[in-house]
Amino acid sequence: MSRPLHIACLQTRAMPSFDAALGECLPLAEQAISQGAQMVFLPEYCGGLMTDGPAVTPPCAPADAHPFLQAMQAFAAERGIWLNLGSIAVDGPDGRILNRGFMIGPEGQIVGQYDKIHLFDIQLSETEVFRESAHVSPGECAVIHDTPLGLIGHTICYDLRFAHLYRALAQGGADILCCPAAFTAKTGAAHWHVLNRARAIETTRFVVSAGMTGPVPGGGETYGHSLIVDPWGKVLADAGDAPGVISAVIDLDQVAEVQGRIPSLMNTAEFAPVS
Repeated sequence: MSRPLHIACLQTRAMPSFDAALGECLPLAEQAISQGAQMVFLPEYCGGLMTDGPAVTPPCAPADAHPFLQAMQAFAAERGIWLNLGSIAVDGPDGRILNRGFMIGPEGQIVGQYDKIHLFDIQLSETEVFRESAHVSPGECAVIHDTPLGLIGHTICYDLRFAHLYRALAQGGADILCCPAAFTAKTGAAHWHVLNRARAIETTRFVVSAGMTGPVPGGGETYGHSLIVDPWGKVLADAGDAPGVISAVIDLDQVAEVQGRIPSLMNTAEFAPVS
């Protein structure tokens, strides 16, 4: 048996407006489709990203009238493609925004959505401080998108550092764990490849991480290196640091095959709390 699926990641640059973001994404999406992709993954804040000191200030709109989301829904319907919008900024309930990802079906329908749970609040140095929570409200629920092509566990960027979330998604039946990101250049160089491979190995799942690359309007630098990693931890594709497209034909039956060899998701042990 085999369940082949042709997937692609778009590696885009941070754009200051919805229109500029669409101008960046749509030609790359067309390229991915021309290569045979059935499902296309986009980065975090693919609808636009800017910064203001330590805060992220992406272009934002209500979810039900979001220009970027509506344009990508129309594109998916026109091209008959599955799109995973890594995340866009939508209006939140408390004056802050939500960093929300969407799964869009080939008729343009929204199949599911995920609000980023873990927010990027760190201090890398005296001058490099990031406070995503100042302008972003966190999500509360893990999400698996149920599609005819496979089950997709959705995470976003900083979520990558929280192994228990990935374990829960894998135990919930996800075949693919996606982690769209706008990883900083400094943390990306140190941790990006290791963390993506670790999450794949720990869960025996495919990890698909579309990344933003290059400078961010307002300040900051993103790492790029979009990745497709198989359940054995092998990197099938790496986009490097330039805008573009990576793709791979994966076999979702490899998930069960590798899990049968290393059944770590089923191997649990009771132990006393640390005192």
